[in-house]
Amino acid sequence: MFMEGARAEGDELIADYVECLMSLDTNARPGETDHQVIGNSGQESTSISAQTIEHTEAKDLVTAVVGDVKQEPYLGMEFDSDEAAKTFYNDYARRLGFPFRVGRSRRSKGVQEVLIMKRFVCSKEGVYRKKPTNEGTRKRERISMREGCKAMMEVIRESNRWVVTKLEKAHNHHLGTCSRVGYLRARGFIDTAEKISIVASDAMSLLRQNAFGEGGDAQGLLDYFKKMQAQSSAFFYAIQVDNNSCLTNAFWADSRARSAYSYFGDTVTFDTTYKKNKYMMPFVTFSGVNHHLQPVIFGCALLIDETEFSFIWLFETWLAAMGGRPPVSLVTDQNRAMAAAIAKVFPNTCHRFCKWLILSRSKQKLAHVYSAHPTLRAELEKCVIESETVRYFETCWVSILDKYDLRKNTWLQALFNIRQRWLPLYMKDTFFAEMSPTQKLETMNEFYKKYFNTKTSLKVFLTQFDLSMENRYDEELQADSFTLCTKPLLKTASPIEKQAAETYTRMVFEKFQEEFVESLGYSVYKIKDGTISKFTVARDEDALESFIVTYDTAKGTASCSCQHFEFSGILCRHVLGVFLMVDLHMVPEEYFLKRWTRNAKSDVSLDDCSDELQKKGASSMEIYKAAKDALQKAFAEIAIVEKSASRGEQRDAININEEITVDEAMTDQSLQDPERKVTNLLGHLLGSTWSPM
Repeated sequence: MFMEGARAEGDELIADYVECLMSLDTNARPGETDHQVIGNSGQESTSISAQTIEHTEAKDLVTAVVGDVKQEPYLGMEFDSDEAAKTFYNDYARRLGFPFRVGRSRRSKGVQEVLIMKRFVCSKEGVYRKKPTNEGTRKRERISMREGCKAMMEVIRESNRWVVTKLEKAHNHHLGTCSRVGYLRARGFIDTAEKISIVASDAMSLLRQNAFGEGGDAQGLLDYFKKMQAQSSAFFYAIQVDNNSCLTNAFWADSRARSAYSYFGDTVTFDTTYKKNKYMMPFVTFSGVNHHLQPVIFGCALLIDETEFSFIWLFETWLAAMGGRPPVSLVTDQNRAMAAAIAKVFPNTCHRFCKWLILSRSKQKLAHVYSAHPTLRAELEKCVIESETVRYFETCWVSILDKYDLRKNTWLQALFNIRQRWLPLYMKDTFFAEMSPTQKLETMNEFYKKYFNTKTSLKVFLTQFDLSMENRYDEELQADSFTLCTKPLLKTASPIEKQAAETYTRMVFEKFQEEFVESLGYSVYKIKDGTISKFTVARDEDALESFIVTYDTAKGTASCSCQHFEFSGILCRHVLGVFLMVDLHMVPEEYFLKRWTRNAKSDVSLDDCSDELQKKGASSMEIYKAAKDALQKAFAEIAIVEKSASRGEQRDAININEEITVDEAMTDQSLQDPERKVTNLLGHLLGSTWSPM
């Protein structure tokens, strides 16, 4: 059955979900791409592309030398995937100067409904037919692009290849550059004094391609990059241009983002929530979670071109900026081109689709079903979020579908078919830094809601984003101080709880404490004796779900079938229950992941002060370590004091380090001067021979 017109994004998502597992290895990088990359990190130019890079002194830009011959489509032409065919036709349309869209697609019959045909047509294809309206009803007249153009390219799947079987290259209208200045001004992407023109592409990317555009905010973005790099040589940026030297994608990461990745880059979320609103700037981030369970940014990008090749460029560029160390796990939205790029760039990284985005889309796709069955949504979400085992989830899911007669629902069937790709239960053996099933990492959507509207220019957007990042760094300092200067309330007399309180940050300890207290309500039974013994752990004797804990008596180590430790990095209630039963007084150090402890950043380099401190303190590692610890605590205290309305009260309440004597004659004025306070601290630590440069 043919599907007329452009497929809606929601319907394409179903197709993406069903085809995802099949298409990961079939999407190839297009061979005829016009994309190049420009990169700067520190004082060197970084090239992620295979093309030749050379500097241009006049504009301080980099121009890529392109040797590829622009290829025309022809009957019998073959592609590795439908996405590769679309990328090729997109580049072809850009060169000629016409917008295009997916006009038709066809799927095979059967359970999987595999995509077997796609037709790309000029956006002026077809004839606009005015819909009849009721008498007396006034409706604004819409302007249509359609002029009956016959230009198109149709590809059909043949085994593992996609072949051009129908082709029409003639257009019935003028081709060339099209201007969208008024369209963009109305949405705030350029100022009224600016002029911008672009080469047309498909309808979805037209608005986004002009987020910075040629002659518009693109120069402003480059100026921003140069300013940031002048302030810090560790600032990294790279841009991608097309064959017309138009900027298409840009990536950047400051020194703090790169430093944060070195500590917390084991699990990453690639945030593309801008797609929730088509008027939003195409701003994406790489983010994670720090040792206070706060979100941290590992890099940002403006992503205009969303082809597989562009995703590969972005991921390779980001990986280079992060020192070439890929994450253990990666969470993203679902997109075929993105998934294919991830499989190529991060072959050993566990890739998972975000369950929260899937549940959010389900509210739209099942709106009519939810309306007919008011309790369905709560039951489905409870099944997804609260299921503790795969068996329980699958039984519960099928039960719900039977209860509401939804076995034939295409959306729910597609979600269940790829459950191993988005449901955390199927990836519990991989670290994702998720402490609980309800944990949500703050997305950029919240930032958009607070700071962005359709009139926000790129310059203002970047300023607001930088201010938002400064607030996040302040919050981390406050959390550091809260951990260092306060003690949590213990709920038991167990030495295990005390050990955890002294090791973890306050926020992580609260999660551990929750597991520890819950372990007291579980029943533990030994089912196998010996050096390697086994226990069954359940909430009560009648519990339907029990977990198996394997305990090594000689090493004092244990593992649980729930795999909570592997997934979150803290011990589960089941293992803790066994530890209590065997009377283990201290948890082995290997169960305290450094990334969750108060010493997660113990080897941090504090920019200006760090180099000097290393030179003066290198003669004594003990003094050097003590100096670093004191310096970190001093900065944390200063941040709190500066934000406090009553500085005197704050000073009396805070103890930097009980084992270090600080000059009691230090005045309130010195507290307001961070440089003077740090100098005094280092003077006490390193002796009278030390003096600042």
